[in-house]
Amino acid sequence: MIVYFYRMQRYLIKNILVVNEGKIAPADVLIENSRFEKIAPQIQIEGRVQEIDGTNKYLLPGVIDDQVHFREPGYTHKATIYTESRAGVAGGVTSYMEMPNTYPPATTMELLEEKYAIASKHSLANYSFYLGTSNYQTGEINKANDRKQDICGVKIFMGSSTGNLLVDDLATLEYIFSRCELPIATHCEDEQLIRQRLQMIKAQKGDQLSAADHPIIRNEEVCYRSSSLAISLAQRFGSRLHVLHITTADELKLFRNDIPLAAKNITAEVCVHHLHFTSNDYVQLGNFIKCNPAIKAPQHREALWQALLDGQIDVVATDHAPHTRAEKLQPYLQAPAGLPLVQHGLLLMLEYYQQQKISLEQIVEKMCHHPAICFQIQNRGFIREGYFADAVIIDPQGKTPVDEAHILYKCKWSPFEGKTFSTQITHTFVSGHLAYHEGSFDERQMGMRLSFRR
Repeated sequence: MIVYFYRMQRYLIKNILVVNEGKIAPADVLIENSRFEKIAPQIQIEGRVQEIDGTNKYLLPGVIDDQVHFREPGYTHKATIYTESRAGVAGGVTSYMEMPNTYPPATTMELLEEKYAIASKHSLANYSFYLGTSNYQTGEINKANDRKQDICGVKIFMGSSTGNLLVDDLATLEYIFSRCELPIATHCEDEQLIRQRLQMIKAQKGDQLSAADHPIIRNEEVCYRSSSLAISLAQRFGSRLHVLHITTADELKLFRNDIPLAAKNITAEVCVHHLHFTSNDYVQLGNFIKCNPAIKAPQHREALWQALLDGQIDVVATDHAPHTRAEKLQPYLQAPAGLPLVQHGLLLMLEYYQQQKISLEQIVEKMCHHPAICFQIQNRGFIREGYFADAVIIDPQGKTPVDEAHILYKCKWSPFEGKTFSTQITHTFVSGHLAYHEGSFDERQMGMRLSFRR
C-alpha cells in the first residue's frame, strides 16, 4: 500500500527510548533537513512540525545491511532494486550494500554505475554496490581504488554461488589482495572440495539428493579451508578483509575479540538465518533454506551466537537472496541457493531480544554501528546530532504477521511464513524522510548513495 503523506520534512519524536552507543535513554529527537537536528531530554520548538508520540517505543538507528542480492539487472523475475529496497525499509533497513552477481555481472566500473543509476531512481533505502571479480576479470581494481569514497568494497566469491563470479585461482587471489585498497568481502568456500564432496555423495546416492545433503557437501572443512586462505592472504598483503556469512565453530578461532573494531583489519559477519535455523530444519523447509554457505548442525549455531556476543563476530546481516517459489520447488541439485530475509532480519533479532538472548544495545551495535565502522560509512549508523536521520521506531508490544498479504518481496514467500513476530516496526526514516509508517510508504524521495571515509 502506498499513501503519500503531506510533505513535511520536520519531525519531533517525543518521549522515545533511544537505543544508541551502548545505552538506552529517554529523549526527544528533532529531525530536520535530512539530519538529526537535536537530541535532548525535552525539546520545545516553534513553527510547523510533525510530532510523533514515542511513548513506550524505542528509536534505533536504521539497519545497515552489508550483504544483499537485489537481482537487478538480469534477474528481475526474482527481485528488483525497487521491490527489495521497499521490503527492506518496511523491515527497518535504511542502507544496504548489494552484491555483483547480477547479469551481466558487475565486474566493471561502467556496469557498476549502471546499477547506481537504477538505484538513484528506484531505491527507497540508501545504497552502495560491490565491484565483482572473477578469474578473468580483475583489471578494474585500480579504477576502484581511485573511487574509494564512492564504493563499499570488492566482492570475491571464493566458492561458487548464484552467478558466474568464481575466483579460485591462487594467482588471481594474490593479485586482488595485493592491489585492492578497498575492503575485500569474501564468500569463503573451497570450490575444489565442494566438487569432490558432491561427487562422493552422488556416488553414494545417485541423483536422489535432498536439501539435507547440502551441509554434508558444503561442510565445515569446505568453509574453514577457504576462510583460512583468505585470512592468510589478508595478513600477507595487509588487506582490509571482511569475511561474510560465517557458519561454523571451526572458523571462529580465526577471528579476534581482543582489540577494538576500528583497529581490526580482518572482520567477520554472521547472517540471521545461520543464527536461527539448523540442519534439523531441512526436514520441514527443504530447499527453502538451501543457501551458500549451508545452514549446519545445531552446535554450530550455538557457537555462532557465543562468538557474536563475545565480539569475535562483528556484524549481523541478512544475505537476502530471493528466488521464485517455482525455482525453489525444483529438485535439490537444480534449486538455487538463497532465501529472502531483508524485511524480517531485524524482526528476527528482536525476537531473540524478547527471549533475552541478546540485548537491544547489542542488536544496534551489530546491525547499525558496526557496519558503519567496518566500512567507514560517513555520518550514518548512529543517532547523533548532525548525522543523517536514518532511524527506526519499534513497538515492543506490537505484532507482525508473516503471510502473503504482508510479504513485500517480489518472490512473495518467506521461510518464516505462518509466524507472527512479537515486535512491530512502526516508522522508518531514510535520510530524514519518513519513508514507511505502519504499512504505508511515501515514495516521493529516494535513498542516497552511501559515502565512505577513506
